[in-house]
Amino acid sequence: MARGMNHVYLIGALARDPELRYTPSGTAVFEATVAGEDHIVGNDGRERKLPWYHRVSILGKPAEWQAERNLKGGDAVMVEGSLEYSQWEAPEGGKRSMVRVKALRMEQLGTQPELVQDAGGGVRMGSGMNEVVLIGNVTRDPELRYTPAGDAVLGLGLAVNETWNDRQGQKQEKTHWIDVTLWRELAESMKDLRKGDPVLVRGRLVNEAWTDRDGNKRNSTKVEATRVEALSRGAASPNSGYAAATPAGPRTQTASSAARPQSTGYSQRPAANTGNRSGGLDIDQGLDDFPPDEEDLPF
Repeated sequence: MARGMNHVYLIGALARDPELRYTPSGTAVFEATVAGEDHIVGNDGRERKLPWYHRVSILGKPAEWQAERNLKGGDAVMVEGSLEYSQWEAPEGGKRSMVRVKALRMEQLGTQPELVQDAGGGVRMGSGMNEVVLIGNVTRDPELRYTPAGDAVLGLGLAVNETWNDRQGQKQEKTHWIDVTLWRELAESMKDLRKGDPVLVRGRLVNEAWTDRDGNKRNSTKVEATRVEALSRGAASPNSGYAAATPAGPRTQTASSAARPQSTGYSQRPAANTGNRSGGLDIDQGLDDFPPDEEDLPF
């Protein structure tokens, strides 16, 4: 598998006061919701403001140090971190999983930007930064599909490897399973990717909320790609080469969810997984769906 890369960069406002809690095993967890807006120009030439809310966690001693800084809701912060995949047994039975942002660094900005009041009582930054860069391997052969409006969409499962040394100096490995969505020209240019191919993905972090077949509210965190590069499998068997997306800035990207239907869904997609993107996600929705404990933390 490809050597993993896993970077998240957020600039936004704290939607509400952050919290410090402890797991049953005594691990400190600092949790905050960072919120902002992506300004996107769709295919119709109209600019749209897409709100986003991302839960950010800091673990261990750094969590306690961060809590001592007494950040409050409305403070503007910069977050540098990575995407963390977790899976656990749900109390009602079955396995549950989630992807969240594990912060390695959180710094308060020296200036106070414009804040937007949220309908749920929180705030978000009127602009911000929301960027993800990943290198991983495609976990399944992707299938190119089209929305009823004719927009191409390609879903990639990405396996991103992480290695670290534990407190005893032993090498540990973990795989983070990340869902990535490609749209329009980018989707069509990468349709020949196959399971096992290493790729570099650049995009924005988005939330998706839906109601499952049992009537329970669910949410997931995914990456909406703005650029994808197919990497070589090795000098002995190089990739055949796939067309890469033209680099797209936040005001020119064509892979935005801004211009696609929100409620019609797309062909062959399970009805249980249709929901709005970040713009329709309340800051409290789904934020209690965290694992009951933290184990094997990579400090």
